[in-house]
Amino acid sequence: MGETNTFIQSVPLEYFIILSTFLFCLGVLGVLVRRNAIVILGCVELMLNSVNLLLAAFSSYKGDGNGQILVFFIMVVAAAEVAVGLAIIAMMYRNSKSVDISIFNKLRG
Repeated sequence: MGETNTFIQSVPLEYFIILSTFLFCLGVLGVLVRRNAIVILGCVELMLNSVNLLLAAFSSYKGDGNGQILVFFIMVVAAAEVAVGLAIIAMMYRNSKSVDISIFNKLRG
């Protein structure tokens, strides 16, 4: 059979860890700093994709498909999160003509 993941395994695993950590921290920083709801959803997606990258890299290095199956489930949850999040943002824009998250204070009773 031979070796299967030679291209992925030619890159050191530490590079994947560093890239994934950088992307995750960038996503966290975007969620904490930004006020636009669409940008915040994008940053949450960036965090989920950084975890997917790390899971796929570990799965490839281990030679097991379990991490890639977990990546698939995370992508399904992310798609559902985007659908619900964009529906909430569309309703928020329809009512207030803004996607700024500071208007959520108006929703309190």
